[in-house]
Amino acid sequence: MTTPAESTPAGDDAPTTTYEQAREELADVVRRLEAGGLTLEESLALWERGEHLAELCQHWLDRARERLAAAAPANDDQR
Repeated sequence: MTTPAESTPAGDDAPTTTYEQAREELADVVRRLEAGGLTLEESLALWERGEHLAELCQHWLDRARERLAAAAPANDDQR
């Protein structure tokens, strides 16, 4: 489930959820799933949310790698 304040990784170039927010919520989802005691529907909803958050985190990490790669040649020229 996506709330209006979020965007999917395939959508906007700049999701409104930060990497840190997505990572923390993903960790919470994992804790809740590991704790058990949820209905099947609750577990599935959390799993789907976790998948979305994992994609969002991967999006942020990919963007960071791109930025580092773009900056690397500039850093080599300064040496």
